[in-house]
Amino acid sequence: MKSGVLRAMDSLYLMAMWISGIAITLMSLIIPWGVFARYVLGTGSQWPEPVAILLMSVFTFFGAGVAYRAGSHIAVEMLTNALPPSLKRLFALCVDLLMLAACAFLIRFGFQLVIETMGQTISAIPWVPVGITYLPLPLGGVVLLAFVLEKLIYGPQQDRAVVRSDQHLEAQSRATEV
Repeated sequence: MKSGVLRAMDSLYLMAMWISGIAITLMSLIIPWGVFARYVLGTGSQWPEPVAILLMSVFTFFGAGVAYRAGSHIAVEMLTNALPPSLKRLFALCVDLLMLAACAFLIRFGFQLVIETMGQTISAIPWVPVGITYLPLPLGGVVLLAFVLEKLIYGPQQDRAVVRSDQHLEAQSRATEV
C-alpha cells in the first residue's frame, strides 16, 4: 500500500509542478505583451495585469507544495543546527504541525472566499468570476496538506527519483532502454 500511495503522491507532485511551471511561463509571456501593447502599439490592454496576478497566485500556491515535498522551502536553520538531534526532531515535528494549521487555514478560508466572491466579476475580464481568481488558495492548500501528511506518515520524500531531477531522468532513460 505504501508504494501505491507514494506513486500517487509522485503523480500529484508532477501535476503541481507542471501547473506551476505553465503558470509562470504564461505569466512571463503575458507581462511583456502588456508592455509591448502599451508602449509600442499605443493601445494598453486591460487584461494582462489581472491575468498575470492570477497566474502568480497559481504559481505560488501550487509551487509551495512542490517546494515543501522537495525540501526546498524557506527554512531558518541557525537555531535548529545548534540543537541536539532529539530537539531537532521535536522542532521538525512542530514545523509540520504548524504547516497543518496553515493548510487548514488556507483550505477553510480559501474556499469561503471563493464561494463569497463567485458572484462578482473582474472589470478587465468580466467573464471570469472573482471567486475563480481565489481558487488557487484552497486548491494549493489541499496539495500542500497532502505533502505535509505524507511527510508525517512516510517521512521526508525529497530523495525520491521524481523529486530529484537527476534521478528522475536516469530512471526515464533506463525505462526507454528496456
